Amino acid sequence: MLKMAKRVSDILSIIEQYAPLSYQESYDNAGLQIGNSNQEVSSVLLCIDITEAIIDDAIAKEAGLIISHHPLIFGGIKRITGASSVERCITKAIQHQIAIYSAHTNLDAVYNGVNAKIAQKIGLNNLQALSPLQGDLLKLVTYVPFEYAQKVRNALFEAGSGTIGNYDCCSFNTKGEGTFRANEETSPFVGTKGDLHTEQEVKIETILPRHLKSHVIEALKRNHPYEEVAYDLFQMDNANPLVGIGLVGQLSEPVDEKAFLEYIKEVFSVQCIRHTAFLGKQIKRVAVCGGAGSSYLKHAIRAKADIFITGDFKYHEFFNAENKILIADIGHYESEFFTKELFYDILTKNNTNFAVHLTDINTNPIKYL
Repeated sequence: MLKMAKRVSDILSIIEQYAPLSYQESYDNAGLQIGNSNQEVSSVLLCIDITEAIIDDAIAKEAGLIISHHPLIFGGIKRITGASSVERCITKAIQHQIAIYSAHTNLDAVYNGVNAKIAQKIGLNNLQALSPLQGDLLKLVTYVPFEYAQKVRNALFEAGSGTIGNYDCCSFNTKGEGTFRANEETSPFVGTKGDLHTEQEVKIETILPRHLKSHVIEALKRNHPYEEVAYDLFQMDNANPLVGIGLVGQLSEPVDEKAFLEYIKEVFSVQCIRHTAFLGKQIKRVAVCGGAGSSYLKHAIRAKADIFITGDFKYHEFFNAENKILIADIGHYESEFFTKELFYDILTKNNTNFAVHLTDINTNPIKYL
């Protein structure tokens, strides 16, 4: 099939619909870091880290866009003189008109993101967010003429509202009477100007994630018959079970501790697993967190996981297991190795007509003797 050029912004919108930038942690720097969003490219390179070898790989593959998991630019850049590898990468990318984009903790946080890919490789079921995001959910309340209620409900659901855990199309509906009086400047859908009108209506209540607010309200107004649409939005304290760092799930069958670590070692091509002492029990409930996840150990213990698989545990942090859980540090790079596949799945699922390449360069800076 002929590969056609596509704007960088159009490609990135596919990623951001899947993993909104609003879900990134405050310290992060996900998003477009180098390049013009209106630039047209016909080839994309997918990777974990941006290194000089990755830039050279993109040049060789004629990729006009690199999508990485880890951002090239994390802290502030005060000068670009070529004194560091980051500066050299920036310079070479600009010289060759290569745009660079990263989806980092936002891709970690979404339900079908980095940790879901880890869970898929391990074979986990019944997944739940290890640390569900607080303050992300809104409740929408609106009032619709009875005969238009189903149309409006469907539009709200299609726009992304009404999902609670593994259930969608969720709403609560109450029949009642709405009153209004239209002035001379209006074109009322029902009723007469200047007269008080009573209409049989349905009060529809549903929830939505904050990043979809404008999209859902637009769908509401587009499908509601009234000239002036009455609606309310409320901040909810409920945690969003579909968004958060880490996941916890179940194995189909209990597995011996040592046998399970051997399995993990094989699946993730790990040369060395650092772990706490075996607890003498079977592994059934598994918590995972791609990258540096030691700060989520308490969440794994609270979730009653038998093992916590992540990377970058420090020496003293292993003591925090306190014989309540088995910690398995498989390495930062190793835990996120399959993120390239996740990017590939996201982009190719949308029937793209541009080339998508997975780099075969190992950018792990840690070597084992």
